[in-house]
Amino acid sequence: MTAIERPTPVQMTRRGVVLAAAVFAVVIAEAQMLMGWGQTAAEFAADSDATLKVAGYAFSIWAVIYVAILIYAVRQAITKTAESTILNKLGWPSAIAFAGIGLWIVAAAFDWEAATIVLIFGSAAVLLAPMLMNARHIRALPRRDMDRMTVVWPLSLLAGWLTIAAPVNLLTVATGDGVLPAGLSPTTWAILAVVLVTLAALAVTWRLRSLVYALPIAWGLLGVFVAETERNTLLATAAIAAAGLVLVGAVILTFKLRPSVER
Repeated sequence: MTAIERPTPVQMTRRGVVLAAAVFAVVIAEAQMLMGWGQTAAEFAADSDATLKVAGYAFSIWAVIYVAILIYAVRQAITKTAESTILNKLGWPSAIAFAGIGLWIVAAAFDWEAATIVLIFGSAAVLLAPMLMNARHIRALPRRDMDRMTVVWPLSLLAGWLTIAAPVNLLTVATGDGVLPAGLSPTTWAILAVVLVTLAALAVTWRLRSLVYALPIAWGLLGVFVAETERNTLLATAAIAAAGLVLVGAVILTFKLRPSVER
């Protein structure tokens, strides 16, 4: 529940770090695009996408994510914003995740492949773990609560995109380096990734009751469908089916289950 208490100096310091990390993530991405040093995120993903490809337009979701995390960061940095359980529990993890996605832009630009894997999986994990640990508090928030709209939604949006971007990143690097295990065909590996992402989307949505978490995953799966329609019909079919399942399942889980139910 949201606590009505003014932040302490220590808490304001944490909030300042969160704001700085969010600004860093956005500025470094914009600097990379405007100054043109290295590869963009879309170019990095397209470099070795023979196993699993996402349509380039899908990466435009970063614009929405950046706006969302800036709204979160600015609002929580305002002194009059009460220190709530959600702000307190997700503050430091969000700062680490923001720093991680900013550093990922640098790693991708310079093709530091191993670093991109560590950063994207690490950012996803550091954000999702505390959200799941505090799922009870998140579910209990009223639908129009400010913490839900300006904390849970922005962080869910980022966490959702990282959930699908991380395995795509891994398959891209493994394919480019020729280390994709030969025990399964590339198409099988890609479909396995789609299945695992779908299961993660539904499981996390069930815990959080946050449709916003599932939306970027469905968006990414749609991007896979568009990109793979002509070259890999089986994978494209799996992706569009998964996108539909994630979207419909998330709506049911979010609106048909009582948010206050303890799980």
